[in-house]
Amino acid sequence: MIALGCDHGGFNLMVAIKKYLDEKGIEYTDFGTDSAESVDYPVYAYKVAKAVTGGGCDIGILCCGTGIGIAMAANKVKGARAAVVNNEFGAEMTRRHNHANILCMGGRVITEEEAVKFTDIFLNTPEEGGRHDKRIAMITAIEEGIFEA
Repeated sequence: MIALGCDHGGFNLMVAIKKYLDEKGIEYTDFGTDSAESVDYPVYAYKVAKAVTGGGCDIGILCCGTGIGIAMAANKVKGARAAVVNNEFGAEMTRRHNHANILCMGGRVITEEEAVKFTDIFLNTPEEGGRHDKRIAMITAIEEGIFEA
């Protein structure tokens, strides 16, 4: 199950992403927003990040104007690894190497077609493991306040 959320700046991307998910028969929960009227992105970032880290959803997708603000807000939730993606390589590597569990994109930065392409890549790229697991554990240790450099 995928958790979806956006603000007004990412609304058009999310419409395109939902169409793609519907066509593929991929289940999702839509946490809003439902229009291009101005809203506060932290609300949607929080809802999606909590759904992902709480186990209700496996992965999340968030969109705002740039992807940056909504990612910053989502990453405040313990266990969230939200990454802003603006190209195909980033969409792949953020899953493969960084084990991101939330994809973030910006409606003022990329096109709807690119958002769908990056979503497809993100959803279909496996986590690589190996040496990357150690680094993910280090990120978790930072989050837990127990990291020693």
